[in-house]
Amino acid sequence: MRPALRETRRLLDGQHAFQTSIQAFLCPALLRPQVARREPHTEHLGQSQRFSTSRRALQEAVNSVPLESEPVPSGQLQTAKNANRIRRPLPRACPGCGAPTQIYDTKEPGFYNPDRKAVAKYVEYDPDAKAPEQKEEDVYTKALKQVDPKLLEEIGLERDVLEKGNEVDTGAPETPVCDRCHNLINHRVGPPIYHPSVEAIQQTIAESPHRRNHIYHVVDAADFPLSLVPTLQSSLRIPKLRTKNRRAKHKGWVANDRIAEVSFIITRSDLLAPQKEQVDALMPYIQNVLRDVLGRTNKDARLGNVRLVSAQRGWWTRQVKEEIWERGGAGWLVGKVNVGKSSLFELVFPKGRGADYQDVRKIRSAAEREAMMKRAESLDELVAVQKQLADEDAEIERYNRVAKEHQHKPPDPEDEKIDEDDQDLDPDALLPPAQPWTPYPVLPIASSLPGTTTSPIRIPFGRNKGELVDLPGLARTSPGLETFVAPTFHDDLIMKHRITADRHVLKPGQSLLLGGGLIRLTPVTQDLIFLVHPFVPIDPHITRTEKAADLQQQVSDRHVKSILAPAVGEKMRSAGRYKLKWDVTKQLAGPLTSKVAAKMRPENLPFRIFSTDILVEGVGWLEVSAQVRRPAGWKAPGMVKKDPNAARKAKLEAQKKAAEESRAKYEAKLRGEEYVKEKVVDEDVEDVVEFPEIEVFSPLGKFVGARMPMCASVVSGPKQVSSRERSARPRRSMKSVKAQRKPMPK
Repeated sequence: MRPALRETRRLLDGQHAFQTSIQAFLCPALLRPQVARREPHTEHLGQSQRFSTSRRALQEAVNSVPLESEPVPSGQLQTAKNANRIRRPLPRACPGCGAPTQIYDTKEPGFYNPDRKAVAKYVEYDPDAKAPEQKEEDVYTKALKQVDPKLLEEIGLERDVLEKGNEVDTGAPETPVCDRCHNLINHRVGPPIYHPSVEAIQQTIAESPHRRNHIYHVVDAADFPLSLVPTLQSSLRIPKLRTKNRRAKHKGWVANDRIAEVSFIITRSDLLAPQKEQVDALMPYIQNVLRDVLGRTNKDARLGNVRLVSAQRGWWTRQVKEEIWERGGAGWLVGKVNVGKSSLFELVFPKGRGADYQDVRKIRSAAEREAMMKRAESLDELVAVQKQLADEDAEIERYNRVAKEHQHKPPDPEDEKIDEDDQDLDPDALLPPAQPWTPYPVLPIASSLPGTTTSPIRIPFGRNKGELVDLPGLARTSPGLETFVAPTFHDDLIMKHRITADRHVLKPGQSLLLGGGLIRLTPVTQDLIFLVHPFVPIDPHITRTEKAADLQQQVSDRHVKSILAPAVGEKMRSAGRYKLKWDVTKQLAGPLTSKVAAKMRPENLPFRIFSTDILVEGVGWLEVSAQVRRPAGWKAPGMVKKDPNAARKAKLEAQKKAAEESRAKYEAKLRGEEYVKEKVVDEDVEDVVEFPEIEVFSPLGKFVGARMPMCASVVSGPKQVSSRERSARPRRSMKSVKAQRKPMPK
């Protein structure tokens, strides 16, 4: 047992774990019922623990625990009469959130109310019991059987349907979720949970029974890269990212001879652009921002393991699902809260696949085979079709042979011993037992409430070929931004669909408010006009800076819609000043630099446009830009007439400098001195301009960040085609013509 768990049990002094407020994720063993422990096998204590992907899961022995044998604490909320009503044991953990099952505390996750209809139907289900006779339906069916067959044909009924009407088997009821998950699904309410730390995630992954482990670092596209964990590589003690060196390895070896790899999954990518092609074109930008956030050690990272995924549109989800199936082993979904891990889990989990899985697209009927051969117009096509069918038959035969061998293969006795030892050696493991394998399991629920998943959820696939694990979300900034917002406006903080932002102009002396004072943007550089495109789901409002400060501090008597909670105005602080240090003249100069218009080079324009993206944690981002004039005396390099002999003169000048340098080296060597090359100052280089600045105010001075601008205001929209590349002249708008045809009012 770990020292932390041993100290916790010492402090409890025999009290039951349900009476404490200890985090269920960190101490799941304390929430388990007190069952008798067997002594471990002494002949295996000296052996090292092996990790194998093909080993059988432990869920068969620890799938469910009868609740009637549990001790009832003094502070119970349900009577012993309700607990004794349970005939069938409840699941060991809630399949929706992963919390350990309990029937005592209604305010904690994992609570099951025995009186709930779904729970009662599940626990009282008896597969051997016969269904009650439906007298009315039997009388009706018997009467129809005595009717003339011709009359039945006119009605549209067949006698075979009447004979087989009572043979329908509804099957066992679906595993119910706990009351907290039930309220999340139906009422969108639920108590918050404690979020684990990175160290707890690292210890949980270290207990993996699989040799091959793949970590999917899930990041939200709405506030990318604020939801990224920059220190995840070092915290989880996994190999560094593969560099651009062609000899660099993409995977490394860690403790206990196991392999760990990392992939970055950017979820909700449909918030960035309307089409998949436009989102895929942002991949170089995403990689550059990732390199900046991951630090200097990863500045040369290859980052070929990044996916822009959309669970709502289905972008790249099929590819991720196939990768999970091909890899096998354990796949771990790691990320912060509300980044879409559970929604991604539902789409990328390989359902309906087992050891005897076959691709149904390659199983053809005899009619289809004959039709394919008849469609062949030449001998070569006929030979190609016959070869394709022969390959498919060989592949199907191979699948059947592997399935048969897997079904009749005797279990390895060594693996059996290891499974028993694993069950006895560490009963206080942070990793709960996996669920029983089923082709279509109950998947974790997805909710907008932060912290839906309370404990790791392990679901195997492919007859224990591997498993996918949904881990609880890491905490963002504490306390969360929703604590400063009124409860009725919590849903307004979540970007649910792509936003087409309007342009807002900030003149000198003005500020922009979001949500009536939740976030305030105030320009610092005077005599400049700032353009702001807010890609956030909350309403913006522009006013004088003095009025905006009063509204944010909740001391103003003006009526402006605000989502702030009462008495939070005094907690507003400056989150810092952010420089607009990225030159985006080419992207935001409009038709001057457009390919279908003027096609001017940005360095020849008399102004420069600087921009940055201001990020709001979990909400969205704001694109801020400002136009700055060139310094006095500036001349466009493209407008200066070039000397036709410039190349010849430059060559002669370089030869002259090289000769002078060699002469200086020779003279220094004669004097016995070391030659030092003089630094040349280029007088033509333009001085660095002073970047525009903007100051952001937020609750406690947190929840705000900045990144390289994505220029989302020009990413979406229809593709422009120049007049030279148009295949036909566009049709003239008939709106004005129709207006002219209308009769004039008398």
